[in-house]
Amino acid sequence: MDQAMQLQLASPTGNISGYISMVNNVPMLTAEEEKALAEDLQKNDNLDAARKLILPHLRFVVHVARGYSGYGLNQADLIQEGTIGLMKAVKRFDPTVGVRLVSFAVHWIRAEMHEFILRNWRIVKVATTKAQRKLFFNLRKNKKRLGWFSHEEVQTVANELGVKPETVLEMESRLSSRDMAFDGYGDEDEDSHYVAPSQYLEDMRQEPSQLIESADWSEHNTTRLAQALETLDDRSRDILQSRWLGEKKLTLHDLADKYGVSAERIRQLEKASLQKMRTVLMD
Repeated sequence: MDQAMQLQLASPTGNISGYISMVNNVPMLTAEEEKALAEDLQKNDNLDAARKLILPHLRFVVHVARGYSGYGLNQADLIQEGTIGLMKAVKRFDPTVGVRLVSFAVHWIRAEMHEFILRNWRIVKVATTKAQRKLFFNLRKNKKRLGWFSHEEVQTVANELGVKPETVLEMESRLSSRDMAFDGYGDEDEDSHYVAPSQYLEDMRQEPSQLIESADWSEHNTTRLAQALETLDDRSRDILQSRWLGEKKLTLHDLADKYGVSAERIRQLEKASLQKMRTVLMD
């Protein structure tokens, strides 16, 4: 197999049907060939042996990806994620255990696809813990067969998966929900009855009681600040007003020139004044 063909098989881009046709034409390995390649990879870290192990098993990745077609995700993306799982499996495969690579790799392939599905199926994650992930895939499979769950069916699923019935019902609710645009879908049809969630939120910025409360709080803070400034001597008060409260703020050097002291002395006076004001405001 030439290098260009190997690169095409490594990443399912373009025509997915053509990619599937190519992987199905890659010859399968015998048990002896597979073991020899795995030993070569394990002992010599031979990347060419790794490629020869991966390419014949891509058809199995495609087969597993088809089982997740009902999630509405791009088939090429699923295959690509499964291929990553296959590569991880090849790297960890031990030919001395006595099992075929395909049996060992299925866990890694499914694990990568599961992670991809959970990341991309919904905007909001539907499963975060290990138990929730297991429940997500098993519950979705059972719902295809049973439809809406009865109380007995919920109890049966909970017992089989080792979770509480409440957890099953919560996950069923998540599976039945759908993503909704917060600001709407841009539908300008006047006959549309859809109301975006953002339209339900109240704008409290112009609410009279809020405006009065905000004005009172601002006046209270201004009064407290003025009272705290009055506790300072004239020089300290001027330093703080010049540094923080004036429209044109002066630098330490500007104030040092004004009072004929060093900039470090102005900084010390400023720090002491701020500390004194903080104590007054906290009382």
